[in-house]
Amino acid sequence: MSDVPDNANEHCPGTESEQAGKTSSCQGCPNQKICASGATKAPDPAIAEIGVKLSTVKHKILVLSGKGGVGKSTFSAHLAHALASDSTKEVALLDVDICGPSIPRIMGLEGEQVHQSGSGWSPVYVDDNLAVMSIGFLLSSPDDAVIWRGPKKNGMIKQFLRDVDWGELDYLIVDTPPGTSDEHLSIVQYLSSTHVDGAVIITTPQEVSLQDVRKEIRFCQKVKLPIIGVVENMSGFVCPSCKNTSQIFPPTTGGAERMCADLDLPLLGKVPLDPRIARSCDEGKSFLSEVPDSPAAKVYLNIVQSIKDYCSNRVTEEQRSARTPDEDGHIGPEH
Repeated sequence: MSDVPDNANEHCPGTESEQAGKTSSCQGCPNQKICASGATKAPDPAIAEIGVKLSTVKHKILVLSGKGGVGKSTFSAHLAHALASDSTKEVALLDVDICGPSIPRIMGLEGEQVHQSGSGWSPVYVDDNLAVMSIGFLLSSPDDAVIWRGPKKNGMIKQFLRDVDWGELDYLIVDTPPGTSDEHLSIVQYLSSTHVDGAVIITTPQEVSLQDVRKEIRFCQKVKLPIIGVVENMSGFVCPSCKNTSQIFPPTTGGAERMCADLDLPLLGKVPLDPRIARSCDEGKSFLSEVPDSPAAKVYLNIVQSIKDYCSNRVTEEQRSARTPDEDGHIGPEH
């Protein structure tokens, strides 16, 4: 997950890969012997650089899901909108879904471009206190396909974290693609030198979605990424006329509620289906502002409050752990 050397073959697996110097694509590469020897597997200096770059970001939240199409980017966008509704907070949304960037459309920024400044790439702003970065801003058309192998994706994620002029932020939200592969490993590795509050995991009620989400939970446990909680999207449909709830996607195995109980994880909330959410995303507007009194908007806001409380509590716990007892066993001031 480090840089590909400039003189490497086109299909280089990357210098930190276990297959470095050993695959058929490595044949004839001038770096083959040194890669195969393991001499290239030194810590990536970019990790420390990213730690310095993001030292001015108070809270970092990853939004994950093992399954595609469960509303992960929609949730990421509305989490950003909700946090930025407090004008005293600086918020940024980073889209690392390299092959399927939907954040520019959802945030109403399609067609915008990234500008270079002396301090790095400048993100695109929705409001004065809400910045967005996505590979979608680097494409000539929203229909352009990004056909990249892992090392090139990893290099782009590194650039987003290291070279974007994020400034001082209260919250950085990272919207990830489905699965547990290159992009996820890269983002966790590159953020390893900085504090990450945790991950919010998105699912829908069906077992086919929960199956993949369990894999995502296992991924978080393996890489020691704290889990803030789980959000169940598309959790029933509330009829706008009669107000009755219909289960469009029945939770055949108990849904996210049962899964969270089995795995001892917090269920942050169950967001009902509302066609106006999809319409707001297509139009690049905030559903929370467009339909603030809807049942779904109220659930969203409760979830956001739980995430804010979690982040605040983590800061408090860290402050407590930073205190040391004096010779008499009394807890002294924070260092």
